[in-house]
Amino acid sequence: MLNVRLNKELEKKIEDYSIENNSTKSSIVKEALAEYFTKKETRTSAFEMGSDLFGAAASGNADASTTYKKKLKEKLSEKHAH
Repeated sequence: MLNVRLNKELEKKIEDYSIENNSTKSSIVKEALAEYFTKKETRTSAFEMGSDLFGAAASGNADASTTYKKKLKEKLSEKHAH
């Protein structure tokens, strides 16, 4: 058993919803909590979603952090070599 204190606004919303949908307040809260925990369990972090795009391995350029100055100079030279 669980008792929860709600502010008047939320309590009114649940009351109205229960009347409109012919259901009990308990069933509404149970359904909302079940949905909340389902979403929480399946939520993927931003890092997890992009993990295949991060790091040297994903770029295929393992020395990117150590040779960036050299590569930048080469690109600028190519751009300005008319």
